[in-house]
Amino acid sequence: MKKNRINNIAGLTLIEILIGVVISTMMMAAMYTTYNVVNNSYSQVADKAKISRAGRDIIGMIMRDIRMAGFHYDFGTNALGISSESYLQYNGYDSTVEESHDPIIVLARTLGYESGGENGYMGIDQHNDADPCCDRIHIVYGDFNQNHLDQPYKKYKITYYALPRKEGEEKYYGIYKTKKSWIQKVGATTGDWVSDCSECYQGELIRDHLYDMEFIVFDGEGRRLYNTSTNTYPTPENASRKDLYNIRAIDVRLTFRSKKEFFRKDAPAGKPRFVKGLGDRTRLFTDKYLRDSIVVTVHTRNLGTR
Repeated sequence: MKKNRINNIAGLTLIEILIGVVISTMMMAAMYTTYNVVNNSYSQVADKAKISRAGRDIIGMIMRDIRMAGFHYDFGTNALGISSESYLQYNGYDSTVEESHDPIIVLARTLGYESGGENGYMGIDQHNDADPCCDRIHIVYGDFNQNHLDQPYKKYKITYYALPRKEGEEKYYGIYKTKKSWIQKVGATTGDWVSDCSECYQGELIRDHLYDMEFIVFDGEGRRLYNTSTNTYPTPENASRKDLYNIRAIDVRLTFRSKKEFFRKDAPAGKPRFVKGLGDRTRLFTDKYLRDSIVVTVHTRNLGTR
């Protein structure tokens, strides 16, 4: 009878299997580490691109509105019985900021749409050097619609401003936008800003996780229109109509913070990270969040025409 010879059967010993398991584990660990590094790098790049893309979209919106500042429409001679020029009331340098029709008003380090009231904000040191966010800008321009015989000439006020926001323990700011319309029917000698028209909106949040919003105003000679003694730009309370219409360019800086932690470690106290400001707004930080700034110069092509 033929006997089976077990010693001739090919196979793996326990030690060889263990060595194979160890090598496979090491390879999987290396692959996971590589994947984790690539994934983290991709997430960081994607987060930075997302901040930059959202910032560019808002910058484009602000640029379009600033370029419209001071625009007015003259209908000229017509057979519709409409006035050839706008009859709308003008509130200039002798009025308040909220009532003004001046093309551009920038309020440095001012939060909220107005001091208290609807969508206003009070209770914060708006000139706190440690947290100087943010500037507010009012933009006024005209329009025309001959089909609206009760008020063919239009006037709108766009306002960009910031308000504090909070999610859990995280504190940051949001950019808000308000659009008002000046309502003054034909034959009326006065009117009022309203926010309940069909094309108006009040306190619309357009972007979250804002870190700072800065506007630098320049005249035709390239000089900054800033009163260092009062820390103010030209406003109806402190300037003449000539000064308010002498704005020729505005540098705009928007700085956003990442929603998630970007850096692996906090920066050392002796070597903090920083965000460069246009004026005196350079700020230091040590946390793990990324700050990314977008800066543009916008020319006010419709100012100086009246």
